[in-house]
Amino acid sequence: MRVMGRSLSAVVASAVLSTGLFVAPAHAASVKDRFYRETVSYGAKDKDVNHIAHVLELEYRLKWLGLYTSSLDGSFGSKLRTAVKAFQKKYGLSQTGVADQATWAKLLPATIRGTSRIPSVCKSAGWHACYDRTYHQVVLYRNAAVLNTWLVRGGGSTTQTRTGNSSVYYRDKDHVSSLYDSKMPYAQFFDGGEALHGSVMMMNPFSGHSHGCVNFYIEDASQLWTLTAGLPLKTLKVHVYGAWS
Repeated sequence: MRVMGRSLSAVVASAVLSTGLFVAPAHAASVKDRFYRETVSYGAKDKDVNHIAHVLELEYRLKWLGLYTSSLDGSFGSKLRTAVKAFQKKYGLSQTGVADQATWAKLLPATIRGTSRIPSVCKSAGWHACYDRTYHQVVLYRNAAVLNTWLVRGGGSTTQTRTGNSSVYYRDKDHVSSLYDSKMPYAQFFDGGEALHGSVMMMNPFSGHSHGCVNFYIEDASQLWTLTAGLPLKTLKVHVYGAWS
């Protein structure tokens, strides 16, 4: 079938891309899927900053729902598998104990914290990366639709990430800090020297701080880059709010 000279599939694809929802077929999950994470199963482990399996994130989010009460150690054991199954049962998913894309797509939006505090501007037209300093989370919106959310960390007590509204004015995929001689992969600068970027030191978003930037796991920063780096500068708005923690 053709619509105005184009195939129906092309029309549908164009419509999906224009919404910014990036829904890929279930059998071909990609970083452009809403609420994407890699599949995580029994035996997986967050080994180092270059090999994050999002096990610790899975533990945190299931803990916030009251489904996981064991240690937060970044290792996928039997207790975490039981918690994943409990979550899957609660949300009508197949109880496999494997955190697949369908599971993450339910878990991530269910564990965005402080939703009533998210600034209304985040839900306005356009692209918005909204960083809550209290809950250590970034939520990415496109035309009021949530595309993803990530656990992050910001500046320390004397180098707090500045609150306010700004926009990404410069990007550098392989940036190295001239001040600290530290790698800042997938850096997107939004307020002076502050940037959204991957951290080569962060294993736990709730442990330690940056010098003011918003630290992501490297592959999460890569995903944000994939979703937004093609936008013209100043298109991605960044909103920093919440009490420091």
